[in-house]
Amino acid sequence: MPTVNFILRDGEKREIAAEIGQSLMIVAQQNGLDVEGACGGVMACSTCHMIVDPSWYAKLLPPSADETDMLDLAPGLTRTSRLGCQIAMTEGLDGLTVKLPNGTRSLLG
Repeated sequence: MPTVNFILRDGEKREIAAEIGQSLMIVAQQNGLDVEGACGGVMACSTCHMIVDPSWYAKLLPPSADETDMLDLAPGLTRTSRLGCQIAMTEGLDGLTVKLPNGTRSLLG
């Protein structure tokens, strides 16, 4: 089972096993990490915003235009920002490192 290295807001690192096909948002939520996912993972918010380690970014499928539009709403946006709901775990992503941003903003109320 592949693992994901989450860097929490306080700098703590958590290595978590993920099932193939699970989104990073679901992996984080099922393991008690502070990732909201207000829209339930349908790419209608940016509350599952994560910052992918630059060494891993090119290994991901590129973001869709819709994802890029949603990311524009994320506070703390970086060049390697992605929505956790749009990254599905694969064997090739074993060891992926992502950082949780300092905050999120939900327009869903």
